[in-house]
This record gives sequence, C-alpha cells and structure tokens, in this order.
Amino acid sequence: MKPVKRRTFIKNTMLTSAGIAIGAPAYIKNFVQQKPGDTINVAVIGINSQGANHYRTFGKIPNCKVVAVCDCVDYLLTGAGAQVEKLTGTKPKTYSDYRKLLEDKDIDAVSIGAPGYWHALMTINACQAGKDVYCEKPLSYNIDEGRKMVQAARKYNRIVQVGLQHRSSRISREAIRLLREGVIGDVYLGRGTVYRHRATIGRVPDGEIPKGVNWDLFRGPAPMIPFNKNHFLYNWHWYWDTSTGEFGNNGVHAMDRVRLGMNINEHPVKISCSGGFYAYDSDQEVPNLQVATYEYANGAVMELTVRSLYTPADDGLLWLGTKGYALLGNTFEVFLEAGQPSQGAGTSQPQVTRGASKEPTITVSDKDLPVDSRRVEFDNLGVNFHYVNFLDTIRSRNYKDLIADIEEGHLSTVQMHLGNIAYRTGRKLVFDGKTEKFVKDENANSYLSRPEGGRKPYNIPKEV
Repeated sequence: MKPVKRRTFIKNTMLTSAGIAIGAPAYIKNFVQQKPGDTINVAVIGINSQGANHYRTFGKIPNCKVVAVCDCVDYLLTGAGAQVEKLTGTKPKTYSDYRKLLEDKDIDAVSIGAPGYWHALMTINACQAGKDVYCEKPLSYNIDEGRKMVQAARKYNRIVQVGLQHRSSRISREAIRLLREGVIGDVYLGRGTVYRHRATIGRVPDGEIPKGVNWDLFRGPAPMIPFNKNHFLYNWHWYWDTSTGEFGNNGVHAMDRVRLGMNINEHPVKISCSGGFYAYDSDQEVPNLQVATYEYANGAVMELTVRSLYTPADDGLLWLGTKGYALLGNTFEVFLEAGQPSQGAGTSQPQVTRGASKEPTITVSDKDLPVDSRRVEFDNLGVNFHYVNFLDTIRSRNYKDLIADIEEGHLSTVQMHLGNIAYRTGRKLVFDGKTEKFVKDENANSYLSRPEGGRKPYNIPKEV
C-alpha cells in the first residue's frame, strides 16, 4: 500500500481537527487574592537545572515578567539574577527561602524547578498563598503528596500546570487525536521506551557544607544526612529518599502520552516491575534499568522500559490496535493491516498477507499540519508553547484550558510511583484506584507517603 500523507488522509477520511479532551489560609499572613493584569509577574523557585530554563523561557514571553528568583544555594542566585537582567532589562528580586518569596504580593505565579521531593510542599504553599503554579516533573515524590497537590489547587482555585511539555507538541496532539478516532482500531497495548545515558557518579565521602549552601533547606522534607556532593544539586536524582528515579524523571513523559492515546483516565489495577542497577560501582541507589507492565480494568496493557546504560537510542512510543499499529517519534506513522487477497504463485487459492504493512500507511510530520501563526511566533522566540498555555490559562481562570492540569499530571505520575513500588517490593501488586491504596498490602502501602509527611518543619500537612 502506498504511504498516505496527512493532507490526503484528512481529505479522504473527512476527519476534522479537535483538541485533546484531554478562604485565606493560615500559612500566609495578609493573604490577598491575586488578580493579574495584562502583565503576569512570575517567580522561579529552584534555578540550578530545569529551573534555569524556566526563567529563560518566561523571560522571552510578551506580557510576562520574571520578577524574582529563589534558591537555597546563594552562588546560583548571582548568576541567575544577572541572566534575567540581561534578558529582560530588569533586575529580579532574589530569595534564599521560598516561604519569604510567597509573601510577595507582586508575584502572580511561581514556576517550580526545585528538586522533585520539594514539589508538593512548594505547590501546596503557593496555592495557599494565592499564586498560580507551573510545576516541573516529577510532579510528586509519592502518591499521597500528589493527591494533596490536586486538593490544594482545587481548594484555592489555582491554575497548576505540570511540566509534561511533550503534550504540547503538535505531532503528539495530532497522534493522540487520530488514535482516539480509531485510526488503528481498538488499542489494546501501549509501550514507551526511554533512553537517557547516565555516567557513573562513583563513590564520594561526606564533606563540609560549601559556603553559601543552606543544606537544611536543600534537604527539606527528606531525612537529614551529612553533606555529600553525590546528594547535592542534580545528584539528588539517584537516591530513594529524594527521587523517583528515571521512571519519574523521564518515564512519565512517555507514558503520559501513551495513556492519552489509549484514552484511559484511571489508575491500573495490576502492576509488575523488574530491573536493577548494572555496570557501575557507585553510590547510586535507584536502578538504571527498569521494565514495568500495567494492566487496566478494561483489559488494556501498558509497558514501560527505562534504561540509562549504553543501548540503541530507540526512544519512542508504540500503540498496538485491532487494525494495525502506530509509532510516535519525530513523526507519527501508522501501519495498517495488509490483509489484501492476492493470487499466490502455483495455487488457485487466494493468499492473504498477514500482519501490518511494511511501509507506513499514514505518515504525519509537522509540515503536514496546518500553519499556526501563534505557534510560529513562539517557536521563533525559542519558547515551548506549554509555558504560553499556562499564562493563557492564568488569564482565562479556567483550569480546563490547561494542556497538563494538575489532576492529569497526578494520574500519569502515579503510574510511575506504582512501577517503582512494584520494583521495590519485588512482586506484582493490586491497586485500588478509587482509594489510591494497594489491596490488603501493608508493605506496599508504606510507600504511599513519608512517615508524618516528611521531616519537620518541611512535612506535608495532613490537611491542605
């Protein structure tokens, strides 16, 4: 079968474009409901890695102003402040403690790029302070935290966007739309493969706390330990007391879109996960290879493989359906079942080609999609549209306008937590999605939250 480009496919099938259906708190004194004007004032909390991308991105968007940056590492603030001033022409305020920043009534929204184990408390406190929130992935450190983040967003009527920016890709959105339209029939399996090579962190002895580092604030809700470079800055990713591993860090990007393509809006009921840590002599605790399987109430299955060692760089998403299969990478390709009768050599009986076609039946690339002048404007600025959607929704005040609302982010992040818990318990688990607890399994349920919500005074409150 000759491959069909997207424009021809639209004409032949008459499919039309559609979007993816996809009181004052005690915490902050002198609480005032925020009502942003034409210019939205944004503060960035946590500026070492992805947080730096946050202030660079918001700083390029018209009618948005980066007015403050915050980090508990003083020497990071100096560089960030200088970069923001160079980008915007205005020097931002600097804070070492995010709680002081939240008392600033000139700030409309906060963008959280701090370590993942800080996301929940910062988001909850920001919602209580009347700020809207852009929260980087991984959304939460555990399942209980994620649910309380959702509760806080709804209780305080806050706009909370999760940094699942691959959702904002036009190719991803078109792929999800076509899958939901039934382009490969009923989808019974979805698979994500994530490859990020990670070098060894080796073994490092404890040392003195560097000048300008608030180690207590850096550790936050996590247990206090002596300062160690292998637990500092980006290296917090490699330990169970601060991290969700690569499953939470990058696996969530893949499975979020796999789930959307399968139009599943609930938690899995059965989860298994295997893997391990291979090749290196290192302090690292989280695995560098994990393979998980998720079974859903409707019989559908999802699979996720995350690996950090040398391997073919075959990142991508796969869906299997009753009429064929589909692949999503830089393009979206659909392979429909061949199944066309043909006269076999040496026989009078018609032969049927089994399996899907070897060449894609449908190929969709970015250039096949209608021109979106507003997207082009931000692409030229080097701005991911996910951030623009967040600001648009702050103005509309309708959280349903978000591409990755907090509830959606929680649903996808829970899937990553479930895989990790299955890995750590070493067995197949049964999960009750309504209560967000494991069925008759005290050991597995012990991973749902930190004892007492974490280390005081940075513990997650029982009520938000």
